[in-house]
Order: sequence, then C-alpha cells, then structure tokens
Amino acid sequence: MSKARNSIFRTGFVHVALIAYTLVSLFPVFLTIVNSFKDRNAIFRAPLMIPTPQTFSLIGYETVLGQGDFATYFQNSFIVTIVSIALVLLFGAMAAFALSEYRFRGNTVMGLYLAIGIMIPIRLGTVAILQGMVAANLVNTLTALILVYTAQGLPLAIFILSEFMRTVSDDLKNAGRIDGLSEYAIFFRLVLPLVRPAMATVAVFTMIPIWNDLWFPLILAPAEATKTVTLGSQIFIGQFVTNWNAVLAALSLAILPVLVLYVIFSRQLIRGITAGAVK
Repeated sequence: MSKARNSIFRTGFVHVALIAYTLVSLFPVFLTIVNSFKDRNAIFRAPLMIPTPQTFSLIGYETVLGQGDFATYFQNSFIVTIVSIALVLLFGAMAAFALSEYRFRGNTVMGLYLAIGIMIPIRLGTVAILQGMVAANLVNTLTALILVYTAQGLPLAIFILSEFMRTVSDDLKNAGRIDGLSEYAIFFRLVLPLVRPAMATVAVFTMIPIWNDLWFPLILAPAEATKTVTLGSQIFIGQFVTNWNAVLAALSLAILPVLVLYVIFSRQLIRGITAGAVK
C-alpha cells in the first residue's frame, strides 16, 4: 500500500509541477500575442494590458504580410522541422532498440558515445560543419539544416527511448519471434506502439529547438529562398530602429504551430514524462 501511495503521490506531484510550469512558460507567449495587437505606444506604456478599442492595431500583421515572403519562410520551417523530427524518431528509435535489446561487446561504450551530444553543444562545431556543407555544396539548402538538426536531436532521442524500450516485456518480443516475426516487424509492430508516449515526448522536445533556432539558418541557409520564419522575422530588427509591431506579430505567428503541436501531443507528453518519473 505504501508503495502504491508513494507512486500516486509522485504522479500527482509531477502533474502539478507540469501544470505550474505550463502556466509560467505560457505567460510570455500570452504577453507576446497580446502586444502584437496593440499600437507602438501602447506596447511600451501598458505592456501587461489587454488591447482596448483605442490601442488595438493590426499594423504589425499588415507589415509582416506585406514585407518579405513569410509564406515561404513558414514552408521552409515546416519542411525542416517535420523531416528532422521524422528522421530523429526513426533513427533514434532504431538505435535505442539495438542498444536495449542486443548485448554485444562495446554496448555500454556505444551508448555513452551516442550520448556525448547531450553534453557537448553542436554549435561548438559550427566552423567544421560549415566547411563540410561548403565542400558538399549544401550551403543555402534545406538539406543542410535537416542534417544538422537530425544530428542535434539524436543523442537525446536515443537516451530517452532506450530507457523506455528496456521496460518493454521480453516475453512479448520472444512471442513475436516464435510466431515468425522478423526483428523489423517486432520493432515496428510491437515495440514502437508501446513507447508512443516517449516518442511524443522526444518529438516535442526536438521540435522546439529546431523551430526557434536562429543560429544554423543564419550560418547555413541565409538566402531568401531558404530562410526560416525565425530568421525571416529578423528583417524587422535594425541596428538603430526596430519595428516592434512587426516583430511581435511575426513571433506570434511563429508560436502558433508550436502550440498546436503541444496541444496535440500534450496527453502523450505528460504520460511519457510521468512514466519516466515513477519507474
């Protein structure tokens, strides 16, 4: 009974902590969206106030839609983010399955090697990455961004998914082998459905850094045809003058896909986090 109570308490605590974190993290989002519908004076005079008929203005959105090709920027961000997430989940899950399922010499060393990316930021290798992309003629292409973001997301994906895959019943996998299923069928039909909450968690944690990143789009794909939405919004930030209405409007539009994805995967996300917390 005591173990069951402790498990329930930990689960409830994690849920409360997640709700509190969500409220705190959403306040800047709320503030950005609210101020995007104000005129410039109201943004600085009353940033915490809701827009009134006197302060309401759509000048920021009109500027965003009128300057720059934001449809292309959003398209580029969607392509890079979705393809990168798909590759991270696919290769990360396959590597995690191999590390958790098969015992071979160097298994632990291989796991530590794949986890090094969590401790060492990929941006430290920016110069080498840029040189490699130049040599491969991939500068100003979305492929360059996809490759970098896939490499960036794999270490965390492997680390999280391998821990969850170790909890999958060996009896279930052995029963599949007895029934004649191949290792690929066991992986895709038996294991992946059971670690779906962990997959959703990895997807959300992978998407946010990719969608919000400015560094690699600025270094690897600064051309007009390959700009992402985060990089495209920088056209409104000048050395001496910044169009805050347009900046806030662009950021508000960029926030919406992240919120939609979070709402879609929130249930699986919470299940994945709480499952890892109460093991």
